[in-house]
Amino acid sequence: QVQLVESGGGLAQPGGSLRLSCVASGFTFSSYAMSWARQAPGKGLEWVSGIYSDGSDTYYADSVKGRFTISRDNAKNTLYLQMNSLKPEDTALYFCAQEQEAEVAGTNFRSWGQGTQVTVSS
Repeated sequence: QVQLVESGGGLAQPGGSLRLSCVASGFTFSSYAMSWARQAPGKGLEWVSGIYSDGSDTYYADSVKGRFTISRDNAKNTLYLQMNSLKPEDTALYFCAQEQEAEVAGTNFRSWGQGTQVTVSS
């Protein structure tokens, strides 16, 4: 069955950096676009970033554009999110999600992981 396992979360200071990883199994990783989404305490799910199945195109929410970078290694079945210039409002549970097809839609995900907690605080 499909498994998405996130890691790399933790506590960071404002202005700091973290790199999230998501290892995928149970499906042909290179055939699907992938996204990162997050959920802050008391708020709904927010799409953060997405990447085409072949890595040729990337998309970002306005709230993270210029600070976060999504990438993937199809040989390792792994998705990444490099987060720089972190802000307290980036505090959330971060999920990686399998899109429905090769292109990013940012919604109606096929599957998602359990999440990794990111806390930005001084």
